[in-house]
Amino acid sequence: MKTLTFALALGLAGLATAASADQVSAGKCAVKLSADGQAIYQASAPLITPASDVRAVVTDKTKALVMGGSISRGAAKPAAEAAGTCLAMLKS
Repeated sequence: MKTLTFALALGLAGLATAASADQVSAGKCAVKLSADGQAIYQASAPLITPASDVRAVVTDKTKALVMGGSISRGAAKPAAEAAGTCLAMLKS
């Protein structure tokens, strides 16, 4: 029983390390984004889970930012694509 508990603890620790490494990679990627890309990333990141559709989340948040006047319509698509690349790292 102790062996099983220890094995489970090691497995969970490995998952936590992998998840935080992905968050670090995504954060490093996000720092390189334009101001519009960073706004999209910040609005979308809390909604990204292993089961979420990154494209749908980014599309919804980008539309909201454009409609709210936070980013321009012309800059939205390239900024969303760049932010989506970083956000996809959160899922892995």
